[in-house]
Amino acid sequence: MTDPILVTGATGFIGQHLARRLAAAGLPLRALVRATSDTAELERLGIELAIGDVTDWRSVCAAVDGCRRVVHLANVYSMWEPDPSVYRTVNVEGTRRVAQAAAESGVELFLHVSSVVVFGRPDEVPFHERCAPGPERFSEYARSKFEADRVVEEFAVSHRLPVAILYPGSVLGPGDPKSSGQYVADIVHRRLPMAVFSDNVMTWVHVDDVTDAISRLLQRDDAGGARYVVGRHRLTMHQINGLIQEVSGVQPPRVEMPDWLARLTAAVLTAWSTVTGQPPLWGLSAEVARTLVHSIQADGTRAERDLGLSYSDIRTAIADTIAGATVGS
Repeated sequence: MTDPILVTGATGFIGQHLARRLAAAGLPLRALVRATSDTAELERLGIELAIGDVTDWRSVCAAVDGCRRVVHLANVYSMWEPDPSVYRTVNVEGTRRVAQAAAESGVELFLHVSSVVVFGRPDEVPFHERCAPGPERFSEYARSKFEADRVVEEFAVSHRLPVAILYPGSVLGPGDPKSSGQYVADIVHRRLPMAVFSDNVMTWVHVDDVTDAISRLLQRDDAGGARYVVGRHRLTMHQINGLIQEVSGVQPPRVEMPDWLARLTAAVLTAWSTVTGQPPLWGLSAEVARTLVHSIQADGTRAERDLGLSYSDIRTAIADTIAGATVGS
């Protein structure tokens, strides 16, 4: 594999971990990065930089040119934005541009990284990649990622674009800036006044397992058409809190807020954020509340069987997340 692999979103959480993994394997890489992005780590790794943005057609075409494989990670991942239109601009239309450029360039593989949240709440629990999605998604992020998946699937049919899609669970690991990492840091630094949604289940995965799945798919000649959930650790928030305590020695909040009150608090905090333009306190937005209260129970064991993936212990993921949160405090 002499042609570079294009990675969009390489300065993000998963993207930086992926860049390090692929660079360590000696694979030639190109990263589509914005002019304002911190590219120091990518430059240290010797990765070719293509300056641009998924919302800019010319820069996307220039970045794709000469690449045989594309890993599309670029997206807005959050559960609150002051301007919600950014989800569609980046996650849907940005994906459309990258997929179209890849199709017109004749790439051998377009590996699209989605999320388990696109499934909503299917009838089958736990659900897997072959399950029909539920009728509803619980955040603008989930809705935009769901639509982005449909865009990619359309290009697979209309342009015969060889597409693979991964659906990671809630990703943990060192340097996690997302809501999951913020939650761990808030507990470790005693910033949470009460526990919320303690009995609700999420599916968790170490960031290294996600990058391992991507790496393994890139090595396969038959990756086109592959669909995999990545993650199989289904734990309640109460169990996650217990593991955080085991690793850090910090007692999580002992008082638990009832779900109805947590949802009301999230609605109030979100309304206040609309006024101030600042993210909701403790990351507790209305969309976080809706997602958690419905739980996400996914089964990623097929990735173990087909790809040879071996999932990290979730305690390790939490320990690595805490280490990063402690360093960043």
